[in-house]
Amino acid sequence: MNTVAPRKGATRAADIPADVLAALSRGELQSATLAEGLALDQALLVRTAFPHLSPQALKDMDAACQLGILKRMAGIGATLLKALGSNGIAQCQAHASDTVRSWACFMIGAQPGLDLPGRLTAIRPLADDAHFGVREWAWMAVRPHLAQELDAAIAHLVPWTQEPSERLRRFASEALRPRGVWCPHITTLKRQPERALPILSPLRADSSAYVQDSVANWLNDAAKDHPDWVQELCAEWLQVQPTTATHRICQRALRNLK
Repeated sequence: MNTVAPRKGATRAADIPADVLAALSRGELQSATLAEGLALDQALLVRTAFPHLSPQALKDMDAACQLGILKRMAGIGATLLKALGSNGIAQCQAHASDTVRSWACFMIGAQPGLDLPGRLTAIRPLADDAHFGVREWAWMAVRPHLAQELDAAIAHLVPWTQEPSERLRRFASEALRPRGVWCPHITTLKRQPERALPILSPLRADSSAYVQDSVANWLNDAAKDHPDWVQELCAEWLQVQPTTATHRICQRALRNLK
């Protein structure tokens, strides 16, 4: 299993040592912090990981690398899918670099012909990756497809709320946050947050702080548009299941309403 290198990474790009940044950009290290993941040279990493790409593919990669981070990741994923085909997904997914594995997420997001169950099946191992960054890119990469088929997505994600892996349980919640980080909002859930209750309710007393934080942030998103609904839901949850976990979720969910 891939694991994050046991080291303390820099939290600011300016503090990343040159040798560490070079190693990250060659795929020899996994990023230990968000700052490291954002600062590495993805154009160099592409050339190191896939030295036989065509000149046109490299040109497209370089153009993608000039974009903001989400569009950059999506652009690289789409270009790799075009250049390598679906077999390239497995190549990226098996790579030691968390950034290369993250490109696999966007290759899955860009893959044509996949229905929603097939796309969720494909993204599942990356949603359960040992690296925090890969797990974040996993939900961002497929979120547009989930939002497009919202009711079906909710139905397919309900079983994920019962998974033994806290990472998969968190994916179920995080992927459909109304105001997701670094990605377009889901207007339907901003207007009708109750539609996500089949996912949220089973997680209301989850034992994992990782999952609790996601559920709390989901409700905090909803509270920006429907504060009364969130307050009433938390009151109901605390009455039905007044566990320490539920108290923590509700406290964090209501943090901007006090």
